[in-house]
Amino acid sequence: MLHYPLTDDVVLRLPEESDADALAALIAANRPYLARWMPWAAGNDRDATLAFIRATRRQVGANDGFQTVIERGGRPIGMVGFHGVDWQHRSTSIGYWLAEDQQGQGIMTRAVRSLVDHAIGAWRLNRIEIRAGVENLPSRRIPERLGFREEGRLLQVERVGGRWVDFVLYAMLAADWPDQASPS
Repeated sequence: MLHYPLTDDVVLRLPEESDADALAALIAANRPYLARWMPWAAGNDRDATLAFIRATRRQVGANDGFQTVIERGGRPIGMVGFHGVDWQHRSTSIGYWLAEDQQGQGIMTRAVRSLVDHAIGAWRLNRIEIRAGVENLPSRRIPERLGFREEGRLLQVERVGGRWVDFVLYAMLAADWPDQASPS
């Protein structure tokens, strides 16, 4: 069972079905903020949250990455995880969201750093991508703070709330990640 401490009171752990109510309530409480950037947030409910949690278990079983709950003081405050792993090309991408009142404390930067460390160190992947809405400055600051390279803009990637959202594509190569040797 994954239980990775980020700080004295913040941990990453795999989601459990018993988290469905708390995560759905967290999403509902943050819906106006999340729905600006996440296409799934507007219609999310407990059933959708439970289905997502079950899908994350299948993801782990298929050796296709994992999702984690970010927990503070025993309650969920967000999630971070891998969208999947391309083992042949040794690459992955990371997605994340955090309750609005928990932002600006370095939590997500630490969480994403730990996932990149794992992807490059344990899995020996070569490339990690992060995509963020062009106007979603808090989300964009994470890869920028971690030294990811901005590779370009992707036009009209997602339809969110009736509008098209352009993304910025960031990437980190293993050779550029601090204290990591390039995988062979």
